[in-house]
Amino acid sequence: MAVRCVVPNIQSEAAQGSREFYGLLGFEEVMNHGWIMTLASPSSPAAQISIMTSDKTAPVTPDMSVEVDDVDAAYAVMREKGCAGQAPTGLGFPRDFSGTFR
Repeated sequence: MAVRCVVPNIQSEAAQGSREFYGLLGFEEVMNHGWIMTLASPSSPAAQISIMTSDKTAPVTPDMSVEVDDVDAAYAVMREKGCAGQAPTGLGFPRDFSGTFR
């Protein structure tokens, strides 16, 4: 299992203002689902930040997103260590013991 990308998620009710602010640093919108918007650097696409209002389907608003090449393997490791949250769907909510990744 390899990590492809780690993206901080910022909770904000002012998503447009956040988009404009990070745009000053060169970030461009690459995804927008209304409740979550991801900005990326055109010169380094793995450099990303997501702005979230809230996810009505999720138990928490995560602090970060981690993309892995094999979500099933990642979930198995999380389950084995007692950190697994919901079943893997490509999106999951493991519980890290520091409270940062929930």
